[in-house]
Formats: sequence, C-alpha cells, structure tokens
Amino acid sequence: MNSVNKTRKLVGTAMLSAVGAILMYIGIKLPFMPSFITLDMADLPALIGSFAYGPARGAVICVLKNLLHLLTQGSQTGGVGEISNALLGIFFVVPAGLIYSKIKSKKGAFIGALVGAVAMAVMSIFSNYYFVYPVYTNFMPMEAIIAAYSAINPKVTNLWQALIMFNMPFTFMKGMISLAISMLIYKPLSPILKGKR
Repeated sequence: MNSVNKTRKLVGTAMLSAVGAILMYIGIKLPFMPSFITLDMADLPALIGSFAYGPARGAVICVLKNLLHLLTQGSQTGGVGEISNALLGIFFVVPAGLIYSKIKSKKGAFIGALVGAVAMAVMSIFSNYYFVYPVYTNFMPMEAIIAAYSAINPKVTNLWQALIMFNMPFTFMKGMISLAISMLIYKPLSPILKGKR
C-alpha cells in the first residue's frame, strides 16, 4: 500500500470514527423499548468503513468512536457501556466486512451485515447481562429495570427474559437499519472514501 493510500485510509478512518461518535449523541426513544434505551445509528460509519477499508478498519472505527465519546462525554458506567458498545459493534462490522471482501456485491454486503447483525444481537444478551446491567444497578435498582420492561410486556419477570425479548430483537433491528442506510449511501460514498473522485 503506497503512502497516499495509507493516508487516505487513515483520514477516512478518523472521519468515520468522528461521525460515529457524533451519532452516539443522537438517540431516538422508541415506544416499544424502556425509556433508558435509545436507537442510534452510530454503527453505520463503522459498517461503511468495514465495507470500504476492510473489517480491521471497521473494528478500529468501533473502538475509536467509543473512545471519542468517552473523552468528550465522560461515562456514567466507568467505561463499561462504551466497551460493550465497541465489542457489539465489532461483532457486527467484522463479519460484514469479511463476507463483503469475498463477495463484492450488494448480495455480499447484505449477507455479511445480516450475519453480523445476528452475531451482535446474540452477543448483546451476554454483554448486557454480565457487564452493562450489573453496573447500571448502581444507579437504578434491578427491580426498577425489570419494572420498566414489564410495563411494556407483563410477561417479563427477570433480566434474561428482558434481554431476549427486548434487547436482542432491538439490537438486530438496529443492525438491519444500518444495513438499509448503507445500501442507499455506500455506492455514492465509496469513490470519495477510496479517493476515486
């Protein structure tokens, strides 16, 4: 890789990381989720970076956007929320980038992101159960957390149920929305990111 390409990838990675960090601030509350969970599109730049520059760069963007968010916003979870967000993002964009690198087509992008969204959704159960919510209980009792879920669906009586019934499909949906947007914007962005325009 020549120095121009290296510089272009470095600048593109930094730019996408900054956009991802900004998007972390823009969360939308949804009526079918507890109020403390919001939908953001912060994984979208990492997905685009994974398609444009490869899965390793996509993973780097996941880490950098969370570091930028942590440095500018601070953390109420001692960084646990950011670590979890970075790991889940990596589970999403790395499979997407790997598969797309083998099948350079819309079909490859779709299959890759679908596999990544499934991986991210499944991992969200364990990440939330073992890392995120144990920290959140320092600020909100577990009973209040479960009550927020059961207010939407009375069948939820414990954290496992909440994560499987709410967080897992929500996380999958988040990945698929990122995929849908990337399908619309990746083609016009690709020449810019790769320096062909």
